[in-house]
Amino acid sequence: MKASATSFDPRVDLGRGLLLANPVTVASGTFGFGFEQEALAGVGHLGAIFSKGTTLLAREGNLPPRIAETAAGMLNSIGLQNPGVEVVARDYAPRWAKWSVPVLVNVAGADIGEYVEVVRRLDGVTGIAGLELNISCPNIAHGLDFATEPAAAARCVAAVRAATELPLVVKLSPNVTDITEVARAVEDAGADAVSAVNTYVGAKIHLPSRRPVLPGHGSGGLSGPAIKPLALAAVIRVRRSVRIPVIGIGGIANAADALEFLVAGADAVQVGTANFNNPQASREIVEGCQAFAREHGLLRYSELRWQELDHPGTEESGAPAV
Repeated sequence: MKASATSFDPRVDLGRGLLLANPVTVASGTFGFGFEQEALAGVGHLGAIFSKGTTLLAREGNLPPRIAETAAGMLNSIGLQNPGVEVVARDYAPRWAKWSVPVLVNVAGADIGEYVEVVRRLDGVTGIAGLELNISCPNIAHGLDFATEPAAAARCVAAVRAATELPLVVKLSPNVTDITEVARAVEDAGADAVSAVNTYVGAKIHLPSRRPVLPGHGSGGLSGPAIKPLALAAVIRVRRSVRIPVIGIGGIANAADALEFLVAGADAVQVGTANFNNPQASREIVEGCQAFAREHGLLRYSELRWQELDHPGTEESGAPAV
């Protein structure tokens, strides 16, 4: 039996009143602040936009080259280039306020005080629907290491939570011993949702020069199809560990990829690297997911979830035995 157009409900509740029209969003750093994509492919089809990382002061970012292609993926070492929070709040937010799609600002900082100050300057600004706390970034030399230790992650989230009532999503790093410990820590500290996962640390070597392709510390963040199996496994573990919504990220290039993350326990997904290859990727994914849902008679996307994931809090520490 196929669900009718009126019976299927694609909406996703990320908590604290943030209701998305559908579960397909776009990942921070892959969509800019949305304005170029608005002209290329539109933005109204999306469930939400996660903006480029924003810091207290403007950042020029890392020296080029900043991007390197890899087998089934991409390394980036952008270094959080952005115009600073004042520009985002003053110039960008009023433009977002005219859109039907909610925009969550990705926030980064070198220490907890900077996170809090950025959030205070965004709090209450019309056009900003929520925040994504970037507590991990593998391509800057200093700071953003809060995701590697549960207590540090909790302190950062708690400080930000005290500074704002905006919906708060915390972006988790896969570059940790046990992602579930960090996920539970940020949930307890006041996160409304988590996004999993940020990029994996990777490197590429230029053999003729016998040097890494990316300058500086020689590594960057690996994204794209190469990380999808790893990201799916991380989402399964996080879903079993927390009760708040989980947003899945990692190598999503088409509707089937997005649907797999929903089966794995994600409530929503972020499309990242695919945006560079195909500006229409997110629209195609939205349409493909909706077609699948109607073809299979779904009333809501949550019906796709693997049933064994319905018992949060049972995840064991450590990786599975092999």
